[in-house]
Amino acid sequence: MAKTNATESIPSINFLSSGTIMKGDIKSNGDFRIDGILYGSINSKGKVVVGASGKVEGEIICQNSDISGEINANIIVHELLSLKGSARLTGDIYATKLAIEPGAIFTGLCSMNDLPKQEINTSFKNDDNRKKEEASK
Repeated sequence: MAKTNATESIPSINFLSSGTIMKGDIKSNGDFRIDGILYGSINSKGKVVVGASGKVEGEIICQNSDISGEINANIIVHELLSLKGSARLTGDIYATKLAIEPGAIFTGLCSMNDLPKQEINTSFKNDDNRKKEEASK
């Protein structure tokens, strides 16, 4: 009988709870929910949810996103971006699909045809190693 690792099939879900303030960039392979405050960017291969009490001041790059809180940055969503009625977004949107509920406030530009060349990148190599690898090509 083959031995399997049960944790490989369970996607990781990460959480920044209400009342928590974090400064720095986040890279994640799984889903991420923010109910606290993030001063930095988030790059996720999964879904990023910003709850009603959540606030992000930094770029968001992800596969899908539901926003109920406050965003002060550009957001790049490779599939569906959903702005809930309580969402407050100041920044540019790059998304394949966009849903905006009544009551949401959006200030910025929106592009649904051409996503920026930035891809979802959750490698954890530091910038110096990445620059060395690029220089050696």
